[in-house]
Formats: sequence, C-alpha cells, structure tokens
Amino acid sequence: MHDTSFPWLPLLILGAVHGINPAMGWLFAVGRGLERRDRRAVWRALGPLAVGHALAIAVAVLLALALGRVIPPRWLRWTVAAALVAAGIDGLVRHRHVSLGGMRVGPRELATWSFLMASAHGAGLMVLPFVLGAASGGMPAMSHHDHAMPALAASVSIEPLGIAAPLVHTAGYLAVTALLAVVVYEKVGLGILRRAWINVNALWAAALIVSGLATAML
Repeated sequence: MHDTSFPWLPLLILGAVHGINPAMGWLFAVGRGLERRDRRAVWRALGPLAVGHALAIAVAVLLALALGRVIPPRWLRWTVAAALVAAGIDGLVRHRHVSLGGMRVGPRELATWSFLMASAHGAGLMVLPFVLGAASGGMPAMSHHDHAMPALAASVSIEPLGIAAPLVHTAGYLAVTALLAVVVYEKVGLGILRRAWINVNALWAAALIVSGLATAML
C-alpha cells in the first residue's frame, strides 16, 4: 500500500458525513448533557461513540480484506456491491434502530451501542469501495493467466488498511459529531430537529444503493 493510493480524503469526508446523522451519536451525546445538566457529559460521551464507530468500520474492512485472500477480486467486488444495495433497500423499507435502554449507561455500553448502530446502518459497507480500490491500486498488474487468483492475497497486507482506514474515517466522524453536539447543546438546542428536520436515514439508504451500483459498474 502506497500513501498516494490510499483514499485519505474520501474516508475523512465519509466519516464527516456519518457524523452528521443524529442516529450515529451526537444526538445521544446532547441528550446525556441535557439530562445531567453538565456539558462535561457531552464530551465524555464522544470517546465511547468514536470507539464503537471505529470498531464497526474495522470489522467490515478486515472481513472484506480477509475474504479477498480466498476469493477472486471480481467476486469480492460484486459481493460488496450486492451488500450495499441490500442494506440501502432495507434502510428504505424499514428504519433500523438499536435501543440503548436509557441515558444512564457506562462507556462500555455506549461504545457497544455505537458499534451496533454503525453496523446496522451499513457504515462499514460504505467504506469498502474506497478500501478495496486502494488495495487493488497498490498491486502489480496481473496477466490473463492470473486473473482468477485472489488479488489481495498476492501483495496487500491486511494490517495497514485494517488500521488506517478506520482511524482516518473515525477522525472525520469524531470531528463533526463533536462539533454538532457542542453547538446543539450550547447554542441551538434540540428544537432545531423539529424546525429543520431532514430524513437523513432515507438519504443514507439512497447513498448506499448508489454506492453499490457504482461499485458494481467500476
């Protein structure tokens, strides 16, 4: 893997987009602050939220790269595309929500909730096209006799991508989540959700479908 082939900026931007979604964590952080009447509760929620989100991304990336060692790259690409489209359709048909069971939870429960929410919304799946593109871009060209050999097994180490991708993505997620949580708690208030509500879940589901179709056509 070469630095020039790694999609630093797309992963950072995608993390920021994830952070915009209230269901991904900032709304809960604000809720904790309001419930405890303490801005420090907002900041304390951000760490576990980021850890859970990063773990969800890491699991998806490592699973995909591990599969890339045993199946041909074309099959892997079609598998990722099908999973993206399926997750998008599922998101349009029904809204997945993971209950946290109240505001009085510890860091471990909060990180687990963040992991489950990111997984349920297909956050890890959305990262895979960028990661697989970086992995295949760092490989030497193969001959026609080698095209059926699993591409990632030949020259791509799982560890750099499996660590760097979640970290870069989560940096973007955490920056936007923290910004929105602090601004809403300190300045705006939760009333903005009633005045300027956008169906983020529907937009996200549509984005999953578009990404899946784009992955299949590349």
